[in-house]
Amino acid sequence: MSGTLVSPLLRHLNAADRGRIEDITRAVGLFREDEIPVALEVFDDAVGVGPRADPSRVATGGDPYIALGAEIDGALAGWICWGPTPCTLGTYDLYWMAVDPALQGGGIGTALILEMERRLAGQARLIVVETAGRPDYAATRRFYEARGYRAVATIPDFYGPGDDQVVYVKGRER
Repeated sequence: MSGTLVSPLLRHLNAADRGRIEDITRAVGLFREDEIPVALEVFDDAVGVGPRADPSRVATGGDPYIALGAEIDGALAGWICWGPTPCTLGTYDLYWMAVDPALQGGGIGTALILEMERRLAGQARLIVVETAGRPDYAATRRFYEARGYRAVATIPDFYGPGDDQVVYVKGRER
């Protein structure tokens, strides 16, 4: 699909999407096996299911995470999850984003991140993205940089030996 731009249908995710979310997140091939359950835990919290979820919180808009999916021809093709950063004023974290590898390069990731930014307009002072510094994450870092995120910190060996954390931000300039 690379190079062919698509216009995905963006929608809130629900518990029925969990299997496809896991499939997409695994298929990306960048996340370690121990990271997949963390992504699913955040997903569960966002949609109000699972052992720690409080469905009434989601119903009242008090959910700490917001999860959106992108559909192409009725099939879930990617997802994004973000939320307010605890103990901050107007700072939000982009916690997870993944696009089916067969559909990458077609604008799905861009549509997801632009929708997150649109929904945060007027309330987010700063959006923070943390990603890996490994060579296999080079395309991920270029993706964020091409969308106006700037690297502000690198923490050596954060995720493991030789696996730095690179922190990107986007927000109102001082």
